Amino acid sequence: MVIIKKVSAKAILDSRKEKTILVLIQTNIGNFSASAPNGKSKGKREAKSYKKNIEGDIKAIKDFEDYFTEEVIEKFEDLRRIEDIVEGHVGANTIFALESAVLKAIAKEQNKQIWQVINPKSKSFPRLVGNCIGGGKHSDSTSPLNKNSGCKPDFQEFLLIPNLKSVKDSFAKIRKLKENLKQILKEKDEKFKGEKNDEDAWTTSLNEKQVLDVLNDLKIPIGVDIAASSFYKRKKYNYFNPMLKRDEKEQLNYLKNLIKNFNLFYIEDPFGEENFESFSELLKKFPDRLIIGDDLTVTNPKLLEKAIRKKSINGIIVKPNQNGSLLKVKKVCDIAKKNNIKIIFSHRSGETPETILADLAFGFGANFFKCGITGKEREAKIKRLIEIEEFFNS
Repeated sequence: MVIIKKVSAKAILDSRKEKTILVLIQTNIGNFSASAPNGKSKGKREAKSYKKNIEGDIKAIKDFEDYFTEEVIEKFEDLRRIEDIVEGHVGANTIFALESAVLKAIAKEQNKQIWQVINPKSKSFPRLVGNCIGGGKHSDSTSPLNKNSGCKPDFQEFLLIPNLKSVKDSFAKIRKLKENLKQILKEKDEKFKGEKNDEDAWTTSLNEKQVLDVLNDLKIPIGVDIAASSFYKRKKYNYFNPMLKRDEKEQLNYLKNLIKNFNLFYIEDPFGEENFESFSELLKKFPDRLIIGDDLTVTNPKLLEKAIRKKSINGIIVKPNQNGSLLKVKKVCDIAKKNNIKIIFSHRSGETPETILADLAFGFGANFFKCGITGKEREAKIKRLIEIEEFFNS
């Protein structure tokens, strides 16, 4: 059993050099820590990252320290005891980091890997989903050319999705393709300077159709994270590159054409975050493609159930720090599996070197693992998934 003796927290910097939280626990078997990432493109129904602010959550952890003392944790389900102490007093980032640290301690005490604590029978590896070219909010701060100028794609992410048996081979493939894209973008985009955005994806002044035209030549399944809520205002989708406005029906027809013309396999957040009906129309038209909710569902069991009732999606993004509770993450995954909804575990745009996302994805049986392609914080997670793969091959 794991006996918690002390809990503390401090602020660290994420990959965007913004503050996030690191939680540390002292136990009878050693010291453990875990950190939480930050998102920039957030669904408005996400749980708050912090109750009020990061400093307030750090203070709350200190104030509640006596409540943790001698708390005994033996299995994954015992995380409920942790939540009973902090729920309502800290935000989702803090709960996620705290529970992750405790999960590491349980794994150590049982001489298991973290994913084995969740489900020792896991054996199916998720496909990688790699962001190679970026736009939208993730590229706002990269270059003076980009910010609110229209000199970037309106869609947030352009994704490579290899379908190879090996995670290691898939990683090698998308790394090589991303590097090859540098030269292609130089030829296609006279403004391209080799700059990267928040997720270490290439930035470009090309629009989404021009980018998809480039990716179509790579002969690999491709997808987009449209993040449509980020440019939806006053019942219109406000495009900047080129500048035009589309109403709901025009957006639907535009996306239908893109899916057909570029053979898109993966379409994430194609409409505003409350528009379950348009999601449903797109899925009805393309039942063989992945129509995925992120801002629509924000890793929330009730919103997932609503999306299932309305037949809005066949895939869901799971970001553990969208609700903080790993018990709720499990519930979301259980509901998704029961209803044949594909599960995509995802990083955030402001990341840390924390690797537990890979164990969570594998342990909860994710179908896909969306974690960028390059950048040390993102590579660390993919390399952890490769370590798990090698555990099975050894």
